[in-house]
Amino acid sequence: MKPIRLRDFVMTADNCIYAVSGYENDERAECVLRYVPTEDGDRVSRINGLRYKKYDFADAFAWVKEHKPEYLDLVHRVPLSDIVRVLKPDEQAPAIAERNARAARLFSLFNLPAGSFGCTGSLVAGLENEASDIDMVVYGNAWFAAREKLMKLVSDGKIPSMSEEMWQKVYKKRQPDISFDDFVLHEARKFNRGEFEGTYFDLLYSRGYDNLHSVPPITLGTKTKKMTIEAKVTDASLAFDSPGIYKVEHEEIDYVLSFTHTYIGQCFTGETLEAKGVVEEHGNQNWLIVGTTREAHGEYIVSRTLLDA
Repeated sequence: MKPIRLRDFVMTADNCIYAVSGYENDERAECVLRYVPTEDGDRVSRINGLRYKKYDFADAFAWVKEHKPEYLDLVHRVPLSDIVRVLKPDEQAPAIAERNARAARLFSLFNLPAGSFGCTGSLVAGLENEASDIDMVVYGNAWFAAREKLMKLVSDGKIPSMSEEMWQKVYKKRQPDISFDDFVLHEARKFNRGEFEGTYFDLLYSRGYDNLHSVPPITLGTKTKKMTIEAKVTDASLAFDSPGIYKVEHEEIDYVLSFTHTYIGQCFTGETLEAKGVVEEHGNQNWLIVGTTREAHGEYIVSRTLLDA
């Protein structure tokens, strides 16, 4: 079996469905519970015909604490022996395209090699509805090609620019600790999301199988203090990963990590970053963590290069 990786979904023997949230899945899958089977669920699975309810972050942790306390950690760590099915976006892409015409048309615009892309979220779980977004995931270097393609699709008018209404919707959902104008200024150059046929879509990065362990495991360090820094970004090649990783040139901090999707891809290599977060000690390194809570209030990353231009 191919390794479980970020943005896969897994199903356990009790038919619960979890979203894989990381890459260290050799013994237990790093996950967050997303869908629980229930008779009054508002979604019907295309996989097993059961009714499901979607759980938000807080409800998911409460459910796991009550029913699967052995899974509880910073995320939900599901033993591989409890997993009965792995739903991989790349492998499910043909089936998704067959049943979802909008997703099929979006795929065709990008014209990516088979196996380099798919859909995660409700589509890979077989639980989408008419209101579902398209969470398109692209792997490894193909993601950067897809981002360049999205830029061209927008400039050619084949995909519209994000509307003010959609930016307001995203800003309200993210609730960042930066102004709306600064938020849009950063987001507009990322080209990792858009609108297509009236539906919101994400262009999500995941490492390819050839670089799953290209960085050491992301572990919990010893928290020491809160800190705001300005530093030059020397490597942003994994800035769109989860977490987003920025190697920086700074007298105290070696890396800035974003555990919130709001600040992934926020700065590019060579730019000056400003970040506020919590310092963690990791051996002889210090990491500045942004997104120590779900809402990340009081924490942020911005590009001073962009804002001061």
